Amino acid sequence: MYDLTILIQGFPGRSTCHGGLGWSTVSVLRGQGETILVDTGGYGYRVPLMAALANQGIDREDVTAVALTHCHWDHACNFPLFPNARIIVPRPELEWAVEQPVGTWELPEFHVDFLSQSDRVERIADGAEPLPGFFALATPGHTPGHFAYHAAVEGGRAIFAGDAVKNETELMSGVADMTLDPDLSRESIETVRRMLVDDPSSILVPGHDRLLSLKDGEPIAHSQLEAGVKIWQSNGAGTTTIDLLAGSSH
Repeated sequence: MYDLTILIQGFPGRSTCHGGLGWSTVSVLRGQGETILVDTGGYGYRVPLMAALANQGIDREDVTAVALTHCHWDHACNFPLFPNARIIVPRPELEWAVEQPVGTWELPEFHVDFLSQSDRVERIADGAEPLPGFFALATPGHTPGHFAYHAAVEGGRAIFAGDAVKNETELMSGVADMTLDPDLSRESIETVRRMLVDDPSSILVPGHDRLLSLKDGEPIAHSQLEAGVKIWQSNGAGTTTIDLLAGSSH
């Protein structure tokens, strides 16, 4: 059994004119002699991620493994911060990513190139148990080789869905936004949903949302969403902070 901590909670939003926000969930599991990060966020996460780890008493050197759900920049870019960590990557995801031309949707080319050559990388197959009690599950669609992971935690099982199930809307509708294969995404969402229904003690860690579970088929949120943007105004009036969730400013 592992202790689960959400270091940075994802947010189910997308910019209207500046590309993807990339505000993804970063989690840490501790137990079985391991300290495992599940996904790492993008470059913009580096300061808050280091602060969140420090708040948990975790140094960069303490992280023993980084498990990536897929190779998009907002989930994968910070693995170099952890010098002692094994880097666990879905084999079909890396094989696909390394063959893509420069400019392919959301792939950080130089990170992918490093992953394809590093001896710290462990390429895993569907159903693998790369760490004690930590299991891989193929959930293709968003990308061809996307994997989810699941592990026993206090009170039940945590399912790290990555971008196979990005948010509550996808979980309940079965329809994925931003996916390379909508039909495969629908199947992957249904796979995760069945796991939640079959084991009500399970908790979902979506790629871009708060912790969720299902009770009698209805979603239960385990925390509140928070996100905002501070704007520096050119008229000398100082700054305005906009709450992205409520749509209000103060």
